[in-house]
Amino acid sequence: MTSPVLLWFRFDLRLADNAAVEAAKRSGRPVVPVFILDDDSPDRWRLGSASRWWLAGSLGSLAASLAKRGSRLILRRGEAGRALAELIGETGAMDIVCNRVHEPWAVARDERIAAGLAARGVTFRALESQLLFPPETMPGPKGNGYRVFTAFWKAAIAKSAPTAPSAAPKSLAAPDAWPASESLDDWSLRPTSPDWAGGLRDAWSPGEAGARERLDAFLDVFTEYARERDRPDHPGTSRLSPHLRFGEIGPRQIWHAVAMRAASEGQEAAAAPYLRQLVWREFSYDLLSRFPVLPEKPLQELFGRFPWARDGDSLRAWQRGVTGYPMVDAGMRELWATGWMHNRVRMIVASFLVKHLLQPWTAGEAWFWDTLVDADLANNSASWQWIAGCGADAAPYFRIFNPVLQGEKFDPKGDYVRRWVPELAKLPTPLIHKPWAAKPLELADAGIRLDETYPRPVV
Repeated sequence: MTSPVLLWFRFDLRLADNAAVEAAKRSGRPVVPVFILDDDSPDRWRLGSASRWWLAGSLGSLAASLAKRGSRLILRRGEAGRALAELIGETGAMDIVCNRVHEPWAVARDERIAAGLAARGVTFRALESQLLFPPETMPGPKGNGYRVFTAFWKAAIAKSAPTAPSAAPKSLAAPDAWPASESLDDWSLRPTSPDWAGGLRDAWSPGEAGARERLDAFLDVFTEYARERDRPDHPGTSRLSPHLRFGEIGPRQIWHAVAMRAASEGQEAAAAPYLRQLVWREFSYDLLSRFPVLPEKPLQELFGRFPWARDGDSLRAWQRGVTGYPMVDAGMRELWATGWMHNRVRMIVASFLVKHLLQPWTAGEAWFWDTLVDADLANNSASWQWIAGCGADAAPYFRIFNPVLQGEKFDPKGDYVRRWVPELAKLPTPLIHKPWAAKPLELADAGIRLDETYPRPVV
């Protein structure tokens, strides 16, 4: 009997342009695809609630795609090294192939697994499908990487353009006998709150097909991205971030599709602002790989002694979207309802938490980790440190996003606030971002009673 290859999926839940899938296919041997829900490895950041909801949908989609190709997705739960050892014993596999992961805890885990398997004569291969510019390819001028994004961006675009992505295989050879699989339903990944789950379900379609649909829709409007990307009241962004986070689409697929469409339309300059956002993600992963403390400690060590005004009431008001600042509250309610928030609004609400309420950035990072469907350890950590002014390439610590001025500039008609803070919907546009400035008659006409139907500002 020919021993199979174990194809270990992690955050690369797609078949197209997947280096590990291609390697398993090229081996000419039977392939056993497996996903391990590893909540037990030391130092890991356990997936948040919104991410677990997404994972359930993504795994279901991947399993269906594999079934169409005569294969199966084997599900196991537990510490990954132990789960893989059990699968090796059950299948006789002598080769494990996967794609690299770059979170510090996962890198350490893979090193332990590789060493243990080598002692047993089992090959462990980790290929690259998550990043366009892995840390080892971006050494920086002195070999210590980059601390400034602009320099990282210039170095990235100076490299050769990413090659064209590969198509998904039409089939995968099945083993003579399949190992047992756990049931996805038994993992209870979906939240128990029907209202919250319903909001996520209405907003998203996890899976490789859903990612492709999002990309295709964005390609039709990408030329408007530079002008529309800061307007939360307009659908001006790609909303690909959760698909990218779970690897339902790879960065090379996005880069190539946008660049090719731009070239065909003579709109290369219009593509650059969006590609720059892809490279910010790469920069965040580069920082995380070089500074494993990024999720817990400020890169600028002086900020470790900052006297935060820790206040549970203020934090809860921010989390619930009842701060009395409409732009902040709209963003936090969008997050709770959909598991996602517009990037401009993320900056506004993060600045408000850290600069106005003086709550530690790690508290906001933890809330985003639990509630965002695109919660990504590198992006989340680097972006919170950026807004707090304590990370790499940070804005000055004294720069503060004014939530009123930001709302008036980026939601000028108040459409975003009216959608997510409906109790303010009848306010005149000049007052929509500052209801406390309304006269009593104006509040009465809008059906608003401050501190009853909508709070006064917490600051």
